[in-house]
Amino acid sequence: MATRRRRGPSIALPWERRGTWLRGLVSGRRWRLALGVLAIVGALAMIASSADQRQRERETRAAISEIKRAVGAFRADLGRCPQSLHELLHPPRSGRRYLRHIPVDGWGRAFWVRCPGRYDPDGADVVSAGPSGSYLEDDNLR
Repeated sequence: MATRRRRGPSIALPWERRGTWLRGLVSGRRWRLALGVLAIVGALAMIASSADQRQRERETRAAISEIKRAVGAFRADLGRCPQSLHELLHPPRSGRRYLRHIPVDGWGRAFWVRCPGRYDPDGADVVSAGPSGSYLEDDNLR
């Protein structure tokens, strides 16, 4: 007859118990739960990042239209293009301010303004460098 060993309480030293929660998490069925939770957290992070990106683009497009409106009003009043965005704040001869402050894009950067515009000779080209911050990248907003 074979004798069976009974498994009873064993003594474990503190350094032998390290990492047992991690081993328990990845062994058995718990790893599926952990993987599911990680997938949900990753999906939520991507959704939040996408929503933040869309909000920044909306803010940038609103600022672009504000600058174009101000340049158009400046040209109508003075008959010329402004030399800089600062001239829209403090115009030379009129007391009218065309902008309250110099707008920045959704990423906190200044706009590039060309007046008269290449694409709109009667208006101005206003360009944001976009998320990359470089005008050489193909993510610029007009």
